[in-house]
Amino acid sequence: MYQIKTLNAIDDIIYQHLSSDAYAVSADAAAPEGILVRSANMHETALPDSLLAIARAGAGTNNIPLEQCAEAGIVVFNTPGANANAVKELVIAGLLLSGRKIIDGANWAQTLGDKGAEVGKLVEKGKNNFVGPELKGRKLGVIGLGAIGAMVANAAYYGLGMKVYGYDPFISVESAWHLSRHIIRSTDLDDVIAQCDYITVHVPLMDKTRGMLGEAQFAQMKPGAVVLNFARGELVDNPAMLKALADGQLRRYVTDFPSAELIGNENVLCIPHLGASTPDSETNCADMAAAQLKDYLENGNIVNSVNFPACSLPRTRDHRLCVLHRNVANMVGQVTAALGAAGVNIDTMINKSRGNYACTILELDGLPDEAVVSRIASINGILRVRAM
Repeated sequence: MYQIKTLNAIDDIIYQHLSSDAYAVSADAAAPEGILVRSANMHETALPDSLLAIARAGAGTNNIPLEQCAEAGIVVFNTPGANANAVKELVIAGLLLSGRKIIDGANWAQTLGDKGAEVGKLVEKGKNNFVGPELKGRKLGVIGLGAIGAMVANAAYYGLGMKVYGYDPFISVESAWHLSRHIIRSTDLDDVIAQCDYITVHVPLMDKTRGMLGEAQFAQMKPGAVVLNFARGELVDNPAMLKALADGQLRRYVTDFPSAELIGNENVLCIPHLGASTPDSETNCADMAAAQLKDYLENGNIVNSVNFPACSLPRTRDHRLCVLHRNVANMVGQVTAALGAAGVNIDTMINKSRGNYACTILELDGLPDEAVVSRIASINGILRVRAM
């Protein structure tokens, strides 16, 4: 029976995959083979030798030590796209709120409760203070066309009538299939920034994207442009943003990541990280995370890992070997040689690599004994070997 440890409350849909006859799920599992996590910070968490995989019920994995896990042969999964619709809807709300002064007007209306019969007249007199432009016909630049960015781009075009420009030099084939042909693809980030009225960013936080929207980018934007950030707070240089707002270069900043320096600025709309905070999203993320964890533990298949390559092989035999190893020459040859020397026949296999790491799955006509598995595990460059 596999032990699964939960570091956060996880939707009960996980039990559709992790049945009680094969999995023991608890918050205090002593030697877990798998961990399910949402937002808990794992950078100071001890990783037990038993741990084979971590499934993050969400897209971001900044709370998980990815390199440390890879070196220990621990596969880390995320759930891209599971919360995409929830974030898309909030981005669309952000666009509407940034254009028209809806929140300001609603807050002002709440102050009229003691005006009695005069409320109607005061509303008609005061509403001009909250005038804002429509979105139809305006230009929206979408930076990052993954699951969320593509949905935002399509919704803005079809639902709001905006002219949408998309920028993503690393767009996947799958994301491209989901993108409307009406979205104008650009290969130049500066070009998108310079001509759009609204800019929304949907890229992961990495060293090369940290602060990607800063003083230089704001200076290129159209005077009065609006920036929306529902991806990661650190993608935007906050001091530079506040200066651009104060100088009138930008009109508004809408962010799902409040900070002390942003709160209280009349031109900043801070939303308390509500992007994926819907019961639907939490259910979708938990469902995907549990399914991916189960498939890896039982079959060695890797789907949506952030530290190992995607590597899946349909199961046609009762026995298989899953090997995680460094992406260096002759690793597969050494593994197959060890199996051949033990008289174990390989029916089929797959090998995939990404960066410094690789995965090899082999379907076998018999289960190798512990001595063979140990011999393979001792090969220099092997990170983890499992017979199943």
